[in-house]
Amino acid sequence: MSDTTPIQHFIRTIIDADLASGKQHGVATRFPPEPNGYLHIGHAKSICLNFGLAQDYQGVCNLRFDDTNPEKEADEYALAIQEDVHWLGFQWSGPVRWASDYFQQLYDYAEELIRQGKAFVCDLTLEAMREYRGTLTEKGRNSPYRERTVDDNLDLFRRMKAGEFPDGSKTLRAKIDMASPNFNLRDPVIYRIKRAHHIRTGDVWCIYPMYDYTHCISDALERITHSLCTLEFEDHRPLYDWVLDQLPVPSHPQQIEFSRLELHYTVTSKRKLLQLVSQGHVAGWDDPRMPTLHGMRRRGYTPEGIREFARRIGISKSENIVDMAVLESAIRDDLEAKAPRVMAVIKPLKVVLTNYQDGVTGSRSAGFHPQHPEFGGREVSISREIWIEQDDFSEDPPTGWQRLKPGGEARLRYSYVVKCDEAVKDADGKVVELRCSIDHDTLGQNPVGRKVKGVIHWVSASHALAAEIRLYDRLFTDPEPDGHKDRDFIEFLNPNSLTVVHGWVEPALKDAAPEAHYQFERSGYFCADRIDQRPGERLVFNRTVTLRDTWNKGHG
Repeated sequence: MSDTTPIQHFIRTIIDADLASGKQHGVATRFPPEPNGYLHIGHAKSICLNFGLAQDYQGVCNLRFDDTNPEKEADEYALAIQEDVHWLGFQWSGPVRWASDYFQQLYDYAEELIRQGKAFVCDLTLEAMREYRGTLTEKGRNSPYRERTVDDNLDLFRRMKAGEFPDGSKTLRAKIDMASPNFNLRDPVIYRIKRAHHIRTGDVWCIYPMYDYTHCISDALERITHSLCTLEFEDHRPLYDWVLDQLPVPSHPQQIEFSRLELHYTVTSKRKLLQLVSQGHVAGWDDPRMPTLHGMRRRGYTPEGIREFARRIGISKSENIVDMAVLESAIRDDLEAKAPRVMAVIKPLKVVLTNYQDGVTGSRSAGFHPQHPEFGGREVSISREIWIEQDDFSEDPPTGWQRLKPGGEARLRYSYVVKCDEAVKDADGKVVELRCSIDHDTLGQNPVGRKVKGVIHWVSASHALAAEIRLYDRLFTDPEPDGHKDRDFIEFLNPNSLTVVHGWVEPALKDAAPEAHYQFERSGYFCADRIDQRPGERLVFNRTVTLRDTWNKGHG
């Protein structure tokens, strides 16, 4: 699998033209998350785009936190975001940047707008401001405070900064055009009073700049060439350009919008993800069912697989609704080549090999990967009692059944052909044990005079290690859980999104390191849990993805 071949898209075309014409002499991008939650798969698309373009064009990509909303922001989120960017395989240029690094410059530029007569202090309440703003069919009305003098506005703005006025009592607004068909240009608020402790500046400031004002100036100060954002910011672009056109900033970046990622069977709204966490529907931001990068990492998704997914879905302005199967396929393709293959029994059924003979019944060695002999191998030990999957035996099998049945034969993977002679049942009639006989002439060779097609996996009861196995499935049963206006997305939670079973794994997994990946033959790809796995002491494996896409068949 290759994630090194860039796929041409419209943003690359723009960059190529800018470089060819001499409009730009290099590429500088940025990834600007707000530290108010954990990153999710939609952010991965943006990370791969911004950092990927910088890499491909030998440019730079800054990591800049948009920390202008102090009430919702936390160091925990900022640290997690940095960890995720590194985990995905990227490194930002220079130090981590913060919008708060520019608070003084942003304030000075706001005074400059006031001096130019292009910003004013407004006393309207939020409700009144909404009323004055107008509608889609009605023009807005000028604030009664719009014609304050420059001196009055400077005085009031400085007093706002000094903390003389209550929260929410005044705002600083850009003076643009209340008749504009674009609501973003109807004298938008660029500063508000908010006494909130800030994670970096503490209580130094009691006024904070708005995102639309902050972002474009931060881009300009960092000499970003191409400011890439999702399509919901398309209507904000005229404001982005207006602010920069009024001020003596060192550069004027170009804002370019692309479609955001919408992934079926999940939600990516930070508010809804926070609700899942706070209401206990999941075990935290890193729950392996969550679409967060922390969650996907814990589940066993690989950075290479996620980057390949981002490459496959591409970049465009058209709607980008992607089925979960596309992501799972990219992960599967990556793990296919790198995950050692071992045997594990997830739902055990005991089998007694009645003619097992010490010193006669032999074991075989097996490689960890058929295409990668360098992965090495291990001895696949056998004993009188073994475990097989419950699903590999049927008393009343369908036509074409190739696994065990009464009187039927199957091959034990890397071992003998065995015949089921008896099924032992409990008082309720449930099969609890099989008694099978070994054909001792079939170790490493086919039986004489008959064909045995079925091959099943197994582990030796004497050698296998107990393991907690967490079978993860999709978090929601509906492809668009938040797409129903009259229903709460919580209603569509999949009650079977997590099944915890206690199974058995080969002894080769005794020292499996946290985050080590394996293919459990015939079952799927699994990952040693990065939190709960304690090598040699407690084994916990998360199902990353099944061997093939079974969702559409089983849940159609």
